[in-house]
Amino acid sequence: MTPKNPVHVVGRPVEQEPEFATPSMSAPDSGRVAWMRVLWQERRVLGRACVAGLVLSLLLAIVIPVKYESKTRLMPPDQQSGSGLAMLAALAGRGSSGGSAGGMTGALGGSLGNVAGDLLGLKSSGALFVDMLDGPTIQDELILKFDLRKVYGDKYFEQARKDLEKRTDVKEDRKSGVITITVTDHDPHRAQAMAQAYVDGLNGLVAQVSTSSARRERIFIEGRLNTVRQNLDAALREFSEYASKNGTFNVPEQTKAMVESEGALQGQLIAAQSELEGLKQIYTDNNIRVRSLEARVAALKRQVETMSGNKADLSSDESQIPGDFPSIRKLPLLGVRWANLYRESKIQETVYEMLTQEYELAKIQEAKEIPSVNLLDPPLLPERKSFPPRILIVLLGTLLAFFLGSSIAIGLEAWRQSQSPEKQFANEVWAHFAARDSRTIAMAHRVWSKFNGRNGSSSTRVA
Repeated sequence: MTPKNPVHVVGRPVEQEPEFATPSMSAPDSGRVAWMRVLWQERRVLGRACVAGLVLSLLLAIVIPVKYESKTRLMPPDQQSGSGLAMLAALAGRGSSGGSAGGMTGALGGSLGNVAGDLLGLKSSGALFVDMLDGPTIQDELILKFDLRKVYGDKYFEQARKDLEKRTDVKEDRKSGVITITVTDHDPHRAQAMAQAYVDGLNGLVAQVSTSSARRERIFIEGRLNTVRQNLDAALREFSEYASKNGTFNVPEQTKAMVESEGALQGQLIAAQSELEGLKQIYTDNNIRVRSLEARVAALKRQVETMSGNKADLSSDESQIPGDFPSIRKLPLLGVRWANLYRESKIQETVYEMLTQEYELAKIQEAKEIPSVNLLDPPLLPERKSFPPRILIVLLGTLLAFFLGSSIAIGLEAWRQSQSPEKQFANEVWAHFAARDSRTIAMAHRVWSKFNGRNGSSSTRVA
């Protein structure tokens, strides 16, 4: 039996059903088997497509720059954001230590603390630290320290901040409060250094913006300490100049020593005078022993007068005793000024010592109150790249090429077997353009005819 061909009568085709259906539309070839047969027929084309996808994906995986990740984890200090939250936290703490009822109270207090924080718009220390890490202050420090504008090829700081933000991931775990900082860079050493720079910059910024009472006290004591130091230097300088000019180093001890020395001289003078009177009763005035003793008595009198200051000018600042020492009569006058200067220097010295101790205590207290982060995991040097996953890229590229080739093959086969009005309209359009004397259009028509050749040959096949 031969298949019947359509007959055109008066320009109208007579539709006749084919006696044999196409192989692809037969019962055994329906569904998935038909598409699998199409793929098997186009296996060489699909193989070439897979090889091309493999090569292209391999080249793409090699060309993509390698990236490294360095991570560090921080634990912020547990601080409340306000007095109300602190009271609720204290309520939760007391309740948690009192059995089951206390546990319910503690849970209620903690829930109220969270609700109050949400209503008031307050943030925990972890959320504040995340905002500070993403802020321009720390970002600008990293940009200047590592010259990231040159590394990223940016001209302005704003562009460098955006690129740095893309390469930095800062996350906070809501349950534990741990902050994770992940820095991505093409250089593993720079990635590690940048992660550590984030930690150092956060500590510095927290210390800079801290407004605790201990910090204010430390600043006040520091300013007062500088003032007292200047006053102490001025008092010591004035006291030393006065003591050096008048020879008053220690007026009480100096007065005691001079009185004792004058008493000794007075005793020697009395003894010498008694001896002189005895010699005058025995010898004449021209005797050598008498004359020698008279000279000694005169010298002792001069020393006693000089030391006592009986003939000294009290208004004069010049010393009357050889060796630049003041007389006994002048010591009380000099002692008043000396005592005032000495007392002032001792007062300033005592105040300076007290302020120095308070300053050290204030620094210790400030260090305790400043919320510094606790470094859980320091940034490590990445040993393996984090991107790109070359094996995955190659596999995905090959699979994509296979699925793309399969889709094209199945789509073309479905188009060849289709008898839809759209296909008939497309054939009429191609036939119209093929009638023209254009080689390009004629070549395109031949390609189109080649695509539809299988459908025509299968329809005229005789069983």
